[in-house]
Amino acid sequence: MAIRIKSRHGESVGQMLRRFKKLCEKEGLTKDVKRKQYFEKPSERKRRSDRKSASRMARVVTGAPRVSPRASQRGGPGGPGRGPSRGPR
Repeated sequence: MAIRIKSRHGESVGQMLRRFKKLCEKEGLTKDVKRKQYFEKPSERKRRSDRKSASRMARVVTGAPRVSPRASQRGGPGGPGRGPSRGPR
């Protein structure tokens, strides 16, 4: 589907670009482009969908809220997702 943006009266190019990007995200175009950026073997695709399905079913059974994959990286200084801690100076 083609995404078209018409300029509004007095709208800058930056504002038009922002609206265009937002529409692309809403349509799922950016997610699709990122997914197709690299080739994924059919077996890997199936494995990924099976893992996603299993985690969805586990959430339904336990009633646990959904946790984003980046939540584990939100540690303090020296926590997960950071380099080695230097300690006090």
